Amino acid sequence: MSRPRKTPKPADAGKGPWQKSATPNLYRYRPSGTFFIHAKVGGKLIHRSLKTSTYSVAVLRLNDLLREQRGLAEMRDENAGGSMTFRQAADTVLQQIDTNPAIKASTRVYRRRCLTALIKTWPGLENMDVRRITPVLCREWASRFNADYSPTMYNNTVGTLRMILDVAVKAGVRFGNPADEVNKVKVPLKHLNLPSLDQFQRMLRVIAQGGGRFSQDCSDLVAFLAYGGFRKGEAACVRWTDCDFTKERIFVAGSAEHGTKNHETRWVPMNAPMIALLKRLRSERPDEPASEPVMKVQECQKAMDRACKLLEIDRITHHDLRHFFATSCIESGIDIPTVSRWLGHKDGGALAMRVYGHLRDHHSQAMAQKVTFGLTPAEPAAKGTKDQ
Repeated sequence: MSRPRKTPKPADAGKGPWQKSATPNLYRYRPSGTFFIHAKVGGKLIHRSLKTSTYSVAVLRLNDLLREQRGLAEMRDENAGGSMTFRQAADTVLQQIDTNPAIKASTRVYRRRCLTALIKTWPGLENMDVRRITPVLCREWASRFNADYSPTMYNNTVGTLRMILDVAVKAGVRFGNPADEVNKVKVPLKHLNLPSLDQFQRMLRVIAQGGGRFSQDCSDLVAFLAYGGFRKGEAACVRWTDCDFTKERIFVAGSAEHGTKNHETRWVPMNAPMIALLKRLRSERPDEPASEPVMKVQECQKAMDRACKLLEIDRITHHDLRHFFATSCIESGIDIPTVSRWLGHKDGGALAMRVYGHLRDHHSQAMAQKVTFGLTPAEPAAKGTKDQ
């Protein structure tokens, strides 16, 4: 029985399947075109696929991986005695998060919040040697935490725990991550209690007539979020230069502080109500520089709460206006994959199908009446005949 042939290492690159590149430690595997890192860091040989055949991307991934491995090597030297506290591992994770430009400020704040909750609910964890953390202790903590916190907070805190203990694993302080045995929980979908179209228009009027200095601005923000399906942070970053009145679309990019959720830009088409809103605002502020934000306020929750209370309708949030946009589009006959692209989803509509699969009851009833199976409304179904 022959042994499986091993893939030759790039030590003799230049001949055979391996090709040297202009960048040190970067090699290309000729048969597949994939780039690999082949380097020694802290006395440890690293030979790993960079999972790309694009040279520029490979260089970036190579440098990121080298920085990570050098940091781990330094950590192994610092912990040569084999000990590391949970706090030390946690500080390493926080440093990685703070220095990663791809992570938004809000995400950094949320991770710190998860860490605070983790330490608060696990007495003695902060100064515990990571080698003493067992799967049983992790499961016991998870059971307590799950009883007192929301599913979303629970899942993200479990994820934070895994990230921290992964640092200890990579540093060679312990073998295996005990938090890997802690299961995350299913997050139930939010039941949407959205206003009707008539209730929404009345809510806009009530907010505008609130008597406050920014009442009209708050009403405009509510309309902008509902007509465009933007997240609150995205709406705050839309400027007049992002509004293309010729092609009737709005460019959504966000900023370093309030970026799009998946860090990708998109165009959202202007519907008729959005065009009317933007043209009115532009006519009211004709001399405003194009670099100025379209919205004059960034949040209006108190104004919405007051309006909902006066109109005796269910309270809605800024994010509910995004749901209102999607639901209104789908009820108008727009297919879910298209709505999903407008929202900035990357899953082809799978998430939108789950969230908006149950629309308002009156729309569901109206759609049901269109199912006739070939019969007219007054025509009874044919009775079956008995066998003679």
